[in-house]
Amino acid sequence: MSREAEQAAPVPPQLDRADVRVKHEAGIGGAIRRFFDRVRSGDLGSLPVIVGLVIIWTVFASINPIFLSSSNLVNLLFDCSTVGVIALGIVCVLMVGEIDLSVGSISGFASAMVGTLWVNQGWPVALAILAAVAVGGFIGALYALLFNRLGMPSFVSTLAGLLAVLGLQLYILGSTGSINLPYGSNLVNFGQLLMMPKFVSFALAAVPGIVMLVTGLRTVARRRAANLSAPSTGGLVTRAVVITVILELIVFYLNQARGIPWMFGLFVGLVISMHYALTRTKWGRSMSAVGGNREAARRAGINVRLIYSSAFVLCSMLAAFGGVLSAARLASASQQAGTGDVNLNAIAAAVIGGTSLFGGRGSAYSALLGIIVIQSIA
Repeated sequence: MSREAEQAAPVPPQLDRADVRVKHEAGIGGAIRRFFDRVRSGDLGSLPVIVGLVIIWTVFASINPIFLSSSNLVNLLFDCSTVGVIALGIVCVLMVGEIDLSVGSISGFASAMVGTLWVNQGWPVALAILAAVAVGGFIGALYALLFNRLGMPSFVSTLAGLLAVLGLQLYILGSTGSINLPYGSNLVNFGQLLMMPKFVSFALAAVPGIVMLVTGLRTVARRRAANLSAPSTGGLVTRAVVITVILELIVFYLNQARGIPWMFGLFVGLVISMHYALTRTKWGRSMSAVGGNREAARRAGINVRLIYSSAFVLCSMLAAFGGVLSAARLASASQQAGTGDVNLNAIAAAVIGGTSLFGGRGSAYSALLGIIVIQSIA
């Protein structure tokens, strides 16, 4: 065949577009139609949460203009971090279709442990924190044992754990009922005063857009190499630029006050790590599979008991770590820590953010979005 004939030969269609029965919609119009298709099917993602948050902020700002001041938003970020970490653990157990009602008590017990071991017993603060988180993991392992071996519903076991752990918290705090943490310590400074340098906050705000652009371009390259349709490079660049500009503007506004708390940065880092684990690892896919259909997951070769155990242990460890952050925020460990509406707020944050109560569907970002909504109202 001549060179001219080869050049005139038709280009084979992309493999995922070869079947005319498959619906394809490209461009801005196609994106809009796909969006309304998701709306009709009920797959709204995070949109309702974002819209609700905008409405809440608009109403509160109209009542009190100070609400959206940079200083108030910085305080909001501090408050979101403690319960947000606990809500991140709730996402794990909800993903497998279970519940943990004792996260508030575990957080309070962990704060009491840190205060007792560090202040009263003279332990190094890092070792006291590790011990508190380890005990939280042990409590989660106990829940997993009761669930996997005895078939005890998580609602029952964690409700009993709520009362038992609360009793332990009251016991180790003793008659004083509270322990004040050293105000000038690194832990308390981290929970109350430590802020990111401005250049660090601006640099970190650019990371999501860069990561989105790099991963998107890699996906485009792989799909084109496999002769599959791929999103336009211009669209990827536009989305990355828009997200980066929005985040940079938010950081600029918050830097007009004290800036971005390192504690909130730690919380966001945990959310991103959990998102990666839930979406890009075998463990995360197994979590969704077990929550969606336990028997089908077992028949597919997934170690269902191990997945349940990991969910309970991780939830309790994050609850304990959230209690440590709460103690740092308040500079004390008291009998009131972890009580009140901590349980309700943590569970509500995960559910409001988009994690299903019935398992199989959820996102680490639901803890972030949900706790911002909850703390904005509170």
